[in-house]
Amino acid sequence: MRDYRIEFEKRVAFIRTVLADSGMKGLVYGNSGGKDSALVGILCKAACDNTLGVILPCTSKRNYDEDTADALTVARQYGIETRTVDLTPVKEAELKALEGVTALNGAALANMAPRLRMLTLYAIAAAEGRLVVGTGNRSEAYVGYFTKWGDGAHDLNPIADLTVTEIYAFLRYLKAPEQLIRKAPSAALFDGQTDESEMGVGYGELDAYLNGADIPADKKQIVERLHKASEHKRRGILTYSE
Repeated sequence: MRDYRIEFEKRVAFIRTVLADSGMKGLVYGNSGGKDSALVGILCKAACDNTLGVILPCTSKRNYDEDTADALTVARQYGIETRTVDLTPVKEAELKALEGVTALNGAALANMAPRLRMLTLYAIAAAEGRLVVGTGNRSEAYVGYFTKWGDGAHDLNPIADLTVTEIYAFLRYLKAPEQLIRKAPSAALFDGQTDESEMGVGYGELDAYLNGADIPADKKQIVERLHKASEHKRRGILTYSE
């Protein structure tokens, strides 16, 4: 059982140390209106007043409605500066540029928005002397439920070791808005998408597996298959050496 008071203090100290060592002036993260970005935003703001959360809607209706509303709720409650960059026109321009070049499949289309978001966050970071803070958790990382060079790219991540179950517990300790805890986790890559339906396994089952508990055989097979298939996402870049 984690002591979230101590966890909070240690993670805030970690962020402050990384920022001080970098020589940068502030932090920036993608405020998606979800559980992970909420926790990251709270920790970052406690560590550095010069924290910016960027709302990055891209084509999905949920991005513009529920997610934006929840992102603003968190930002207001914790005093986090917020800006919005609408990436739908950017994605449309990219799709047009690729016409006649290649036929995009589902994976290429789904991963485009996360990569455009990271492009945007790093542009802001470079312009304003900020570090990009990641929002991925341990559960997602284990099964590869993130986009390589999209939401998987960042300068630091203060929640990478936490499972989804622990993220929820941490948010409850911090008295985060209840709707973030109740809403179905979703990357909102397309309308109607949810993490658990797309993976084929619930986070409760996945977290139980990660903690060494038994889960149904069919769910265990899914977790192990996803983990094996996504190994390339968790390793460093392969480079030649003699």
